[in-house]
Amino acid sequence: METNESQKQDEHTATGERVYQSGPFAGLTGNVIRLGLVSFFADISSEMLYPLTPIFLATVLHAPVAVIGVIEGVAEATASLLKTVSGRLSDLSGRRRPYVLAGYTLSAIGKPLIALAQAWPLVLVARVADRFGKGLRTSPRDALLADSIPAASRGKAFGWHRAMDTMGAVLGPLLALFLVSLTHNDLRLIFKLAFIPGIIGAALVFFVREHRRPAKVTTPPSLRFAALPPTFRSYLIAWGIFSLANSSDVFLILRAKSLGFSTTLVIILYALYNVIYAAASPSLGHLSDRIGRQRVLMGGLLIFALVYLGFAVAGAPWHIWVLFTIYGLYTAATDGVGKAFAVDLVPANIRASGLGMLATVTGLATVVASSVAGVLWTVVGVWAAFAYGALGALLCALMLARLPSAREVTP
Repeated sequence: METNESQKQDEHTATGERVYQSGPFAGLTGNVIRLGLVSFFADISSEMLYPLTPIFLATVLHAPVAVIGVIEGVAEATASLLKTVSGRLSDLSGRRRPYVLAGYTLSAIGKPLIALAQAWPLVLVARVADRFGKGLRTSPRDALLADSIPAASRGKAFGWHRAMDTMGAVLGPLLALFLVSLTHNDLRLIFKLAFIPGIIGAALVFFVREHRRPAKVTTPPSLRFAALPPTFRSYLIAWGIFSLANSSDVFLILRAKSLGFSTTLVIILYALYNVIYAAASPSLGHLSDRIGRQRVLMGGLLIFALVYLGFAVAGAPWHIWVLFTIYGLYTAATDGVGKAFAVDLVPANIRASGLGMLATVTGLATVVASSVAGVLWTVVGVWAAFAYGALGALLCALMLARLPSAREVTP
């Protein structure tokens, strides 16, 4: 145990980073804050366009709804599949920052490319470029975050990063609303302006300090499922089952619309959810450092189940306001904490690969979940789509409860 603790400390001090001893960032390092700022600006750029891209496709380029679905499906599948590949490449090379820089830069370039489109195929290229960048950067970035922090503060670090990222998601749609009014619905101009926060985020990567792995580190082992640590395999299975029932948040927005919410109110509602998510992430991440990741994850899943059951029976607009507010606590308890738990369960030399596998499983399973939820919504009823999600969350919580209670932190 002493050797492990010493190695963990070496892993941290190899970056030359000072751990803050007091204030709100106590236990964190400068790299955590810098990576948070990178994600903050990048998310402003992405979330500015998230509600506008389908509108642009439908009203300006007159793309069929089926084509819009294909574009988003291909783009998200690209990001999901690439996260494992980029994680593996990062582990094999021992480098993180080049992948992070290339990913954020590519995503920034993809935004103004949409503005040049005269037909939907160029939007497909732009969206794939954007999501290719996301897939390229995400696993190495999260591994770099884990490299830059002592294990005892890992949950808090991921929580702070999620908070700063999510504040970008709050400001992005609100900025889009403002720009739509200011530019009199000039969507092409807004796509061009989205390049600015995107490239600022990419430029900030130059200030991030990379942990250089020593030359004596051996080649990462095989990523065959059977060769992975047993508890990590069980975690992947449990989270995969939940992801197969965790449909896109689009269904929550559709539920709000069905109860009379205007487009503007829906954006404000989604911003409220993100504010709660951002505000609670550091505290719940820190809580996972103190009482264990499993307990916090299980608590988040129980909140998810209750919220989804609430959406199934909601009958008034105020129900939706309450449910979206509570839903932010679920995300805060599972997003960053789930990544920190994955880092706990794999050796350091497959850290990015493990994070990539978790992201790939989650992303691909969500596509299936959304398809199933859509069928249930149409054929059985609205309540069935949400009951399906609640059941998946409860099953995952039960499976997590059966995992070993001790965290398998490896040097």
